[in-house]
Amino acid sequence: METTIVHGAEIEAFLAAGRIAVVGASGDPKQWGNVLAQALREHGYDAVGVHPGGEHPTIPDGVRAVLVVVDRSRSAAVVADAIERGIRHIWLFQGIGGPGAVSEEALALCREHGVAVVPGACPLMFLEPVGFGHRIHRAIRRRRGAIAA
Repeated sequence: METTIVHGAEIEAFLAAGRIAVVGASGDPKQWGNVLAQALREHGYDAVGVHPGGEHPTIPDGVRAVLVVVDRSRSAAVVADAIERGIRHIWLFQGIGGPGAVSEEALALCREHGVAVVPGACPLMFLEPVGFGHRIHRAIRRRRGAIAA
């Protein structure tokens, strides 16, 4: 897979888009999808959790951006659904280690349809005030060139 670089403009556009669906939320409050949806709400964003169950999670009406927090084997299907619904801002979650939701197929769909995409990274690294651990994570990713300055 090609190296993806996250740019600040993509993050700002995503967060400014409006209502955000977090696809990957479940009944377990400790799962990353739930943690991220709650953090977005705590920072003043209109975020709604979408359970990843079934083959195609249902993205609610009125959503303007989608944070994809499912395994990369399922991320392209979520991206395709978002594109079909006219959503123009997608964030493919990636935590420490592993590809997270980033896949070549999901990235290609975004490119083909002119959708703005944040190709990896964790939103907690950018929601001010950023906690100590996520500031360190962001600094390491910047040093490695995965996040543009």
